[in-house]
Amino acid sequence: MNTSKADNHNIYEILDIIKNDLKTLERAVYSGSIEIEKNTKNKSDTEFDPNSEDVLTRHLLKLSEVEEQFRELTNKFEEINFKLDKLSNRVSKLQSDNQIRLEDIENNLDSINTIKSDNKLSSAPKIEKKILPGSSQPQDLGTISYKDLETSEANQQIQSIDTTASIVEETFQSEDKLLPTDMSPKEQYEFATSFLKVGDYGTAERAFREFVLSNSEHELAGSAQYWYAETFRIRQLYTDAASAYLEGYQKYPKGKKAPINLLKLGVSMVQIGEKDQGCKMINGVELQYPNANQSVIQKAKYESKKFECVKQDS
Repeated sequence: MNTSKADNHNIYEILDIIKNDLKTLERAVYSGSIEIEKNTKNKSDTEFDPNSEDVLTRHLLKLSEVEEQFRELTNKFEEINFKLDKLSNRVSKLQSDNQIRLEDIENNLDSINTIKSDNKLSSAPKIEKKILPGSSQPQDLGTISYKDLETSEANQQIQSIDTTASIVEETFQSEDKLLPTDMSPKEQYEFATSFLKVGDYGTAERAFREFVLSNSEHELAGSAQYWYAETFRIRQLYTDAASAYLEGYQKYPKGKKAPINLLKLGVSMVQIGEKDQGCKMINGVELQYPNANQSVIQKAKYESKKFECVKQDS
C-alpha cells in the first residue's frame, strides 16, 4: 500500500510538470504566430527567426516525451489495479481457508475432550447443569420472521429489530444430488468443505445447502448452514449472505457457529444498508453469547467500532 501511495504521489508531480510544459508550449506557439503575422505585414519576404524554430522544436520533443510518460503511467495504473484485485481475491480465500482450519482444530479438540469425559463419567458425580446465557435459546434481539421478516416489540436489553425488506427468503432449486449417498453425514460435511478449500464456492454452496436439507437435525447442520452463508459473503453477494445467516441464527441458535453467525449477520445487514439492525446484532453478540470464543467477541467489538455503532442503554 505504501508503494501505491508513492506511485500516486509521483504521478501527481509528473502531471503538474506536464501542465506547466503545455502552458509554456502554448505561449511559445502563440507568441511565434504573432511575430510571423507582423513580419508578413512589414516585409514582402517571410523570414523566420532560427531561435523561434529551435524553441518550437524543443517543445515538440518535450511534448513527445510527455506523451510517452502518459503511456507509462497508464500502464502502471492498470498494473496496480490488477494487483489490487488479485490481492483482494487472495485475502478472501485466505480468510475462508483459515476459518476451515480453525474449525478442524476445534473439532479435534472436542473429540479429545469427549473421549476424556467419557472415561470419567462412571466415577464422576452428576452435577446439575445450569443454563448459561447464550447456551440455550438466544436472548431477544427482536423477533424476525424468516418468511416475511415482520417484527414484534419486546422489552429486552436489545431493542427489537425492524422489518428488513431487503432480505428475501431463498428458494432452493432442486438439482441432481451432489453429496455421495454412501457416506455418513460427517463424511458428507467434509466432502462439502473440500469445495471451499479449493475455492469452488458455487459447488460448495450447493453441497452445504443439500447437507442442511438432508441432515437438518444433525449436530453439524448449524456449521453447514454457516458455511453455506459464507459462500455468498466471499463472493460479495451480501443480500443472499444475510438471508442465509438469518436462517442459521433462527434454526441453530445453540450451534457451535451461532456467535460468529450472528456477528456475520449483523455485518451483512450493515453492508446492504440496514445499519441500525446490523449494529443491534453486532452489539448483541457479547450480550447473547458471553461464553463465546474471545476472538469472536473481540471481532464484534472491532466491527462495532468500525461501523460506528452506538450501543443502546439497558
